[in-house]
Amino acid sequence: MSEGPLDKAEVIEAVCLALDEKGAEGAAAAVRREWAFKPGSAVKRLYGTRESVRVFMRDGFLDRYSGERLVFPPVLRVISLVAPVDFPYHPAWKTGETHPAFNELSATIDHVIPVTRGGEDVEANWVTTSMARSFAKMNSTPEEMGWSLHPPGRLDRWAGMMYWFIGYATMQPQLLENVSIDRWYRAARLALEERQLRR
Repeated sequence: MSEGPLDKAEVIEAVCLALDEKGAEGAAAAVRREWAFKPGSAVKRLYGTRESVRVFMRDGFLDRYSGERLVFPPVLRVISLVAPVDFPYHPAWKTGETHPAFNELSATIDHVIPVTRGGEDVEANWVTTSMARSFAKMNSTPEEMGWSLHPPGRLDRWAGMMYWFIGYATMQPQLLENVSIDRWYRAARLALEERQLRR
């Protein structure tokens, strides 16, 4: 083993050696000493669809971890409804049954500093990212992932097809029978109205 702080694999090695030499209590003591488990507190997330839309708009529908353009989530659902065989969607996002665009391009919210690591569940700690990057990051910090925050984009340059979605859903009201699409539609219209009032 190396001198100085142990890396994570070395911690597990030390725990296994302690188990060999000192039994279960020795292994448990090694875990407590080298990589203590700190249970996270259950926190109800404070953001919903409306807050998500506001953050997506603030960030210009750019993935703040990669700088890549993302798409307003219901746009992908509309495509899957009109082309279900070629653009499939599964409610549990099963990889073999869902088009990869849902994972790679669907905008979502991520806590920069995870709540489980002491981050606050407030807008200042929320950023737009893809589902793929959110899954990859999990409970890590951007620094631990080797990521840095990109500046937000400009909504006048890229709006994630949100304006298209509002127009299309307005012209095709049967889409709003889908509860999820209707929720995004109402949230997007409200966010745009709020934006106009602030100007």
